[in-house]
Amino acid sequence: MKISVIIPALNEMESILAALRSVQSQIGEFEVLIVDGGSIDDTVETVSPFAKVIRTNRGRAVQMNAGARQSSGEALLFLHADSLLPPDALPLLEKALVDRRVVGGTFTLRFDSPRFLLRLIAFFSRFKFRYFHYGDQGIFVRRSVFQQLGGFSEMPIMEDLDFFQRLHRTGKVALIKRPVTTSGRRFLENGILWQQLLNVVLVISYLLGARPESLSTWYERTDRRPSSFLKPRAWPSSKPMSK
Repeated sequence: MKISVIIPALNEMESILAALRSVQSQIGEFEVLIVDGGSIDDTVETVSPFAKVIRTNRGRAVQMNAGARQSSGEALLFLHADSLLPPDALPLLEKALVDRRVVGGTFTLRFDSPRFLLRLIAFFSRFKFRYFHYGDQGIFVRRSVFQQLGGFSEMPIMEDLDFFQRLHRTGKVALIKRPVTTSGRRFLENGILWQQLLNVVLVISYLLGARPESLSTWYERTDRRPSSFLKPRAWPSSKPMSK
C-alpha cells in the first residue's frame, strides 16, 4: 500500500526538516508532499531538495486538501510540520488498514517537553474518546473515504475536529498506540494551564454551535499572554491539543 504523507507548512523552517526526516526513515512505499501556504522564511528552500513542494493559499485545511489532490497514495497521512512520526508509524498504519472496516485513524500524542502537565495532557490521547484526538497526532484516512467525505472543511479553525467527527460516522476509526511527538512551544510560551483552558473552551464552543470564523477571531485575541503579544503568529491554531 502506498501512503501519501502530506505536511502543511507556513514559516516552519526551523522544525520541518526534523518532521521530514521522521517520515523519510520509515519502511514501506510512501511519498511526501510539503504544502506551503506562503512562507516568508526559507521553508520552501529548506525542503525543496528532499520532497515535492506544492504552493497554495494559506490555511491548514486548504493546504491539506491541495496536497491530497496532488497525491497518489491509497492512504493519506496528514502530519503537522512540527510533529515527528514514531519509527514504525507507516508499517503500523498499513497494518491497521488491513481491516477493511477501518476507514482511518490517528496515533497517540507526546510533547517534546518533560513537563508533568504536558505529559498528563498527552496521556488522555491513549483513550479512544474522539474529543481527545486532533491533527497534531497525525490523522490518516483511506483515499476513497477522504474523497467520499469531501476532504477537510475549509474553515479557519477546528477543521481537524470536524473531519474526525465525520470520519467516525463513516466507519471504524483506529487508534495506533505509538506517539507522534509534537512541539509544546505554545503551551510553554502562553502557560500550560492557560493554553489548555483556551483549548477546552474552543472545543466546547464549537460543539455548542459557535462559528469557526468567530472562534478564530476570539482565539487570536486571547491566545497569548501580554509578554508574547509582540511575537509573530504563523496562523490561527487548528489543533486544540497542541502548542
